[in-house]
Amino acid sequence: HSRRRLPSPSPAKPDFTMATQTIGIIVNGATGRIGSTQHLANALVPIINEGGLALGDGRLMPRLLLVGRDSDRLAAVARTHNITEWTTDLDTALSDPAWAIFFDAAATQQRVGVLAKALAAGKHVYSEKPVAPTAAQGRALLRDADARGRKHGAVEDKVYLPGLQKLAALTQRGELGRILGFR
Repeated sequence: HSRRRLPSPSPAKPDFTMATQTIGIIVNGATGRIGSTQHLANALVPIINEGGLALGDGRLMPRLLLVGRDSDRLAAVARTHNITEWTTDLDTALSDPAWAIFFDAAATQQRVGVLAKALAAGKHVYSEKPVAPTAAQGRALLRDADARGRKHGAVEDKVYLPGLQKLAALTQRGELGRILGFR
C-alpha cells in the first residue's frame, strides 16, 4: 500500500474574514469515472476552489483523501484535481480520525462490506447508488448507521443529467406526443 502527499497546489481564494472549518472526506474509488468526473471534478473540487461552503458566519472547507487500488492512477487523479493526499490503503484511511466522512464511489459489488467497515470505524457515510444489492442489506446498513449515531446518505442525481433534462423539456413542450410508458 502506498500513501503520498503531493506538493500543495495553489491555494483557493477563500474569504479569510470568515472562520473556516475543515472537514475530512475519504473519497473511495477516486480513479473511477464516477468518482473522478462526477464527484471530484463536478462537485468537491469546485467547492474547494470557491473557498468552501457558507456555514453560518463561516465556511466549511472539504479536505479530501483519495483512495483507490492503483497508485499511478491515484497520483494522476490527484494531480489533475490539485489534491495533495491519496492512498491505496483503505484500512489506514478509515482508522485516521482526521477523516470524518467516508464517500464510496468504488465497485458496487463491494459496497456493503466497505460501508459496514466505514461505519465500524466511526465514519459518517455517503454512497453512490445502489447502496446495497438487496433491501435487507440496505436496511441492515441503515440500522447500523443509526445505532452508531452516524449520518448517512446516497447519491440521487440522475434527474439532473443533461439528457434527462432535455427529455423532460421535450416532454413538457409536447414534442414527443403522448407518452404511454418509459423505462
